[in-house]
Amino acid sequence: MAGNRARIAVDAMGGDYAPKEIVAGAIRASKELDVDILLVGDRPSIEASLQDHNPSPNIEIVDSEGAIEMHEGISELRRKPKASINVSMDLVKKNRADAVVSAGHSGAAMGAATLRLGRLKGIDRPAIGTVFPTLLAGKSVIVLDVGANVDCRPKYLEQFAQMGTIYSQYVMGVEQPKVGLLNIGEESSKGNDLALATYQLLENNPTIPFIGNAEGRDVLSGNFDVIVCDGFVGNVLLKFAEAVGEIVLQIMREELPQGWRGVLGTAILKPNLKKLKQRIDHAEHGGALLLGVAGICIISHGSSNAPSIFNAIRLAKEAVDNQILDRIKASQKNTTPDTVQASVEK
Repeated sequence: MAGNRARIAVDAMGGDYAPKEIVAGAIRASKELDVDILLVGDRPSIEASLQDHNPSPNIEIVDSEGAIEMHEGISELRRKPKASINVSMDLVKKNRADAVVSAGHSGAAMGAATLRLGRLKGIDRPAIGTVFPTLLAGKSVIVLDVGANVDCRPKYLEQFAQMGTIYSQYVMGVEQPKVGLLNIGEESSKGNDLALATYQLLENNPTIPFIGNAEGRDVLSGNFDVIVCDGFVGNVLLKFAEAVGEIVLQIMREELPQGWRGVLGTAILKPNLKKLKQRIDHAEHGGALLLGVAGICIISHGSSNAPSIFNAIRLAKEAVDNQILDRIKASQKNTTPDTVQASVEK
């Protein structure tokens, strides 16, 4: 789309706390991130939530009818063509929005993106990529796929590695990303048939800076910038990491001293505790990117609150500003990095 301001379509009816928390996060984003927001959903419900906040000129309501509920199958996408997630995707397809953010039914979001937007040429399967913190302050790692494809072929993982490399370079700012294949050992001879075949593809692809296998303990080490795996393993890893983060935060709250000592200690540690929360709380990262479809789509956690939605919109804006779609398209034409840069800047 033309113009410098990103326009983000937000599925206001998706998520456990919709539309109140979704609207609150969107309003904050419209004020702090220099973006225009299209809130998609039931107009009366959205307007009622907007009344709790100061009005923002950068917010527009787009009417839809109903939503895909968490207990419903993705077949409902066809039965509910005007559901909020479908309307949100159509806004991107019609160039009225640059990206979609949804905390609703993740399967429905993936299905709507594939059906409405289609896959990018050269990409067989879209992948969900999520950013994890690492032991190195200020450094993150993107892991994909974390749930879109339970069963994968080696060429799918090769494509995941290509998309992850581009995202790491242009959004995360890593000049030469280190790509790893999640496996049960460092040796090239380790793993199942999928891992063995994928290793050979990654090693022989000159466009992928592959450095070898990554064991589970390596994911958060900071030694890798991109890690690829099938969606079954990736989703287990994602849910486990979220649980560990929640446990660490809960233990800290429980173990801080009670009484005046606790108040004093908390006051002293407050800046450090805030930084810790920012590094390990999944809500601080906003959501996961659906890479490989012909549009930018951020899938947020179903329990997302206002801060999480704000961060999801920030994530969408970063992908838009860094022209991730154009860069992935260019990479599928077997162009050099210089040609990719030139094609994007035109």
